Amino acid sequence: MEFVEQLKASVDIVKVIGEYVPLRKAGPNRYAGRCPFHTEKTPSFSVSSQHQYYKCFGCDAKGDVIKFVMEFHHLTFPEALKDLAERNGIPMPVRQEYHNTESKLRNALYEMHEIAVRAFRANLNGPAGGDARAYLQKRGLSAAAIEHFELGFSDRSGQDMVKQLRQFPAEQLEVSGLVGKREGGGYYDRFRGRLMFPIHDESGKAIGFGGRALGAGEEPKYLNSAETAIYKKSTILYNLHRAKDAIRKAGRVVLVEGYMDVIGVYSAGVRNVIASCGTALTSGQVRSARRHSENMVVNFDPDTAGANATERSIQMLLDERMHVRVLQLDGGLDPDEYVKQFGAETYQEKLENASGYFLWLAERARKKFDMRTSDGRIAGLKFLLPAIERVSDKLERAMVAGEVADYLGIERGLVLDEFRKTAVKGQTRPAAKPAPALSMSERILVRSLVADAGVRAVLVPRLRASPILENYASRAILAVIFALHDNEPDFTFHALEERLDEGQSSLLAETVLADNTDEVFTREQADSYLRMLELEERKAAMGVLRARLKQAERAGDMPEAFRLMQKMTELGRPVERGIEPGV
Repeated sequence: MEFVEQLKASVDIVKVIGEYVPLRKAGPNRYAGRCPFHTEKTPSFSVSSQHQYYKCFGCDAKGDVIKFVMEFHHLTFPEALKDLAERNGIPMPVRQEYHNTESKLRNALYEMHEIAVRAFRANLNGPAGGDARAYLQKRGLSAAAIEHFELGFSDRSGQDMVKQLRQFPAEQLEVSGLVGKREGGGYYDRFRGRLMFPIHDESGKAIGFGGRALGAGEEPKYLNSAETAIYKKSTILYNLHRAKDAIRKAGRVVLVEGYMDVIGVYSAGVRNVIASCGTALTSGQVRSARRHSENMVVNFDPDTAGANATERSIQMLLDERMHVRVLQLDGGLDPDEYVKQFGAETYQEKLENASGYFLWLAERARKKFDMRTSDGRIAGLKFLLPAIERVSDKLERAMVAGEVADYLGIERGLVLDEFRKTAVKGQTRPAAKPAPALSMSERILVRSLVADAGVRAVLVPRLRASPILENYASRAILAVIFALHDNEPDFTFHALEERLDEGQSSLLAETVLADNTDEVFTREQADSYLRMLELEERKAAMGVLRARLKQAERAGDMPEAFRLMQKMTELGRPVERGIEPGV
């Protein structure tokens, strides 16, 4: 495990997580943000630069940098090691433990898709790619855009990819998503005669393709990769690996429908643009986008299908607590056409002035229902109520309800009455479990013992003999710290955490990562704490002796009473009968 520890020591967890989650400084060594593993309104995700550890106080996700990469990218342990090592330029040792069957398959799939990208690009530039090049020219794509997005063409023969991948064993070919198996034996290319759009994961690795038919009436118009061990449609967004930095900088996501819309808008200079990969938008995709910004402008095509998709997407986006606006472009143009005709600056202005989703939905209601009749107005209201219910803030809901009433020409009282009949939906944040209450001195003690081996050297020998610690809520944590100190004086936070049960692990994280202060003892303060602890122990012991003294006196056992008084004297504080020791 030497390489694992070397890797964790060489990468900064704040930097790694910060590539996917916007973090703000919350203390000298702590950062906070919204959890990437569940939907939440108030940030409950904490990252410690000192301990190289993360913890969510909403869903209890926690771990070190390797665990984060595993959970975030759905990787195995060896794959997470490989991913971190490659991205940080750290050579990986060749060990059998890093090459299990699942890992080998995933590595083979990544390699196959790299080969496919190169082969499709070569086809596009070769004699067979004439029709595809003509189509791209007609759509106004520059050579630079074609190169940047690695567009390609799948050969019509149906055997090109089979030949390209012939070095891979049959069991890997059959699950690659790039070829299919014939009933009578042999293989054929899944994509044939199509313009190819590589799909990448968030780290930039090719994991699938979208293929567009070029012939008139050829169906399906778009053929997408089947799901594989590296491609899960429900979580992948087209172009997110390129757009994520621009999304954070702009503070919003631009969501369009198709590959060509993304390429056209991105190539014009609006970089924060993404699309779902040829599928209806999913909650997993929304969460992937929300990690980078909770603000989204939906700009789907202006046709009926685009409007219906926008309507469906709004409900899902609200369920995932996104702040949504809708842009419908003039002249019935889709984003790619609009940005080419009017330019990126005009398109950017349209994005800035995009209407709130309620206005868009209200206008849709007015088109769907006859607002001149009471039945039509009620139908319009019922159409809008689900969206109102998804607004979590009560004051905002009341304001929105009023705006909707005015827009539809309905009495506000009627809207509020209808709204009161429904319960607020979409509460997705799990409730945090309350941690045991620790005194401030106990919290500082735990933080100090975790943070500083020098402080441990001062405190541990004295603490382990203290009976007072039996009353501490953190006593199980302290016991593990004492054991680790004996065998591994420079132990890490992770080494401590992984030896605790679930409850104590949460208490440790709450104490170290969620407090409003990062205060710890210096070695001089550790000495002061020991003196305070000795006073507490003496007070506790005196209390026990006093109670026993009273019992002896009531029983008339004067020798025992005399012996107890001598013990109290030895503790350094003589006691007068009936007077509380002043310790």
